[in-house]
Amino acid sequence: MLTPEQLAGLRRDIVFIAEPGGVPLTFHTTWGLFSPREIDEGTRLLLQYVEVAPDADCLDIGCGYGPLGLSLAARAPQGQTLMVDKDFVAVDYANANAARNGLGNARAQLSNGLAQIDPAARFDLVVSNIPAKVGKELLALLLHDAHARLRPGGRLYVVTINGLRQYMKRNLGEVFGNYDKLKQGAHYTVAMAER
Repeated sequence: MLTPEQLAGLRRDIVFIAEPGGVPLTFHTTWGLFSPREIDEGTRLLLQYVEVAPDADCLDIGCGYGPLGLSLAARAPQGQTLMVDKDFVAVDYANANAARNGLGNARAQLSNGLAQIDPAARFDLVVSNIPAKVGKELLALLLHDAHARLRPGGRLYVVTINGLRQYMKRNLGEVFGNYDKLKQGAHYTVAMAER
């Protein structure tokens, strides 16, 4: 049985400093969010390969507490970064982490994929650490919606478990007409497609 002090400790935010994409950021997270104690391996791998212009408008789909989106916002200070997640707790933490790190060009909102995003919004860069068990239906929606929201020349960067590598190759090829495997690690593959 946990003591009241132990329970209180579990209720406190988990806090760590990391340098995703080479930019030091402070993150507050909590139990129940993906990878709450550190930035996960897939996100770290993706950030090594994302190319972002200083004025890029970015979209992070499935942002969690914000490691991908906030890294992009820090690297693209003249652009705007929108982070979306279907979990209201993740959105709250991502917005708080943006404020905590002084990233006024980043904000998070509740959305299932791109369903609740302003239909007129366009982006130079879309990123996602795609969960392994999201389902083919939602994956299809994400890829088609990302393609529709990218400006000409815009890029989609994704990281998936290696088991989804062939699916992503086939479907990015169908939706975007191109596919570039940037890195295949021990567990994750980073891929990019350009509109």
